[in-house]
Amino acid sequence: MSLRIYDPLRKRKVEFKPVNEGKVGMYFCGMTVQSEPHIGHMLAALTGDMVRSYLEYLGYEVTHIQNFTDIGDSVLEKALEEGVDYKVVAERNIDLYFEQARALNIRDASIYPRATEHIPEMLKLIERLVEREHAYDSEEAVYFAVRSYDNYGQLSGRKIDDLYSGVRVEVSGGKRDELDFALWKKCPADEPGFDSPWGRGRPGWHIECSAMASRYCGETVDLHGGGLDLKFPHHENERAQSEAANCSTFANFWLHNGMLTVGGEKMSKSLGNYVAMGDLLERYNPEVLRFYLLSTHFRSRSEFEEKQLVRAEGSLDRIREFSLGLHERLAAAPEHIEVQSAVGKALADATTRALERWREAMDDDFNTGGAIGRIFELVKEFNRLVAADDAALSADREALVAARDALETMAGVLRLFTDGLPIERKLEIPPQVTAWLAERDQARVDKDWAGADRLRDLIHEAGFVILDGPEGSKVKAR
Repeated sequence: MSLRIYDPLRKRKVEFKPVNEGKVGMYFCGMTVQSEPHIGHMLAALTGDMVRSYLEYLGYEVTHIQNFTDIGDSVLEKALEEGVDYKVVAERNIDLYFEQARALNIRDASIYPRATEHIPEMLKLIERLVEREHAYDSEEAVYFAVRSYDNYGQLSGRKIDDLYSGVRVEVSGGKRDELDFALWKKCPADEPGFDSPWGRGRPGWHIECSAMASRYCGETVDLHGGGLDLKFPHHENERAQSEAANCSTFANFWLHNGMLTVGGEKMSKSLGNYVAMGDLLERYNPEVLRFYLLSTHFRSRSEFEEKQLVRAEGSLDRIREFSLGLHERLAAAPEHIEVQSAVGKALADATTRALERWREAMDDDFNTGGAIGRIFELVKEFNRLVAADDAALSADREALVAARDALETMAGVLRLFTDGLPIERKLEIPPQVTAWLAERDQARVDKDWAGADRLRDLIHEAGFVILDGPEGSKVKAR
């Protein structure tokens, strides 16, 4: 089975073929950096990291681009609110992104272009659009003429005449059509801006990605990714202006990761229901957070609940125990064997089957949820065989090595463990468990027995038991 990716334009999965054989150019929309990263930002970044990792496993040379929108109305408003230069706000939040992304074992992209560093490319693109009569100069901005591009709305599945309500536009003087969007926003001399043939101004939100994607990946990008909320209007507008300017396909495949909701509503800063990534990293192991985000298909929409992180921690521990069990048995296994045991053959067969089905899941539109499920099938079979005849299995080095290598591939491509497969036992008490233990101690002091029991159950679900003693409470792994 070859890699097949869902194409929202054709509304079906299509075999992946890159523009240039053996090479892949992929562009993922990054943060607008007016505030700290939240879990939604990291889901998009993690999706790009996962896709790149699997493509490299398949043997492709990948150029992975992820931008930062480091200037724009929201960034300038935040800077004005704080009384600082907008660059201070941008740099602070870019630094936070890198700190948190690396904690989540997200590798650095090949290039992180910034909007402010690519003004010349944007101006050239706008000039081409004006020359081809797809854009026009007005009193307050240079606008893209949406109706000049016949295929507008195809990506998002919308009809152009149905878009006149709820569309995100900047109403300005001289606009010919409500749907037209700004390519270049003019600004006064006392505001941050750049010189252009149409006067001092700043780039519109959409033009920067078109310019930077083509700068680093060519006029046709193999894969273009970002959150589902960017599909319209951002990606729709990117596609329109790029194809109108270059007369070629802008992106062969679009990868839109599903939205995380809180209380049934989309997570967003404007609603005040977003979950800051920094807060989660203070309370949970980053490996657990990564595992949680990869546990469902990247296109899925899901409700964020912290109790799911407790479950994810237990699930990841099962894989960790599997790795430790393999390494402990390999350390004691004889170097040479002549006859493979029945349980060893069963493990070898299960290993081959799991690896094949893992590959099938990943080839099916990067289905990480299904791929992780294949790992657990191998874990379950290993545990069954240990219970059946641990002595024979522990002596079967060939089967153990095959299982270890398969796990290293499956978990390694998904980058589930920051430092590679766990090979030695060490008790790591998650910060959240430590916090629950302290809360339980206080509940016992307050004689809140129901609260203490509830916290005990949470600690137990996380994989620990409580040891109460004269010097206080401690936990150990179950």
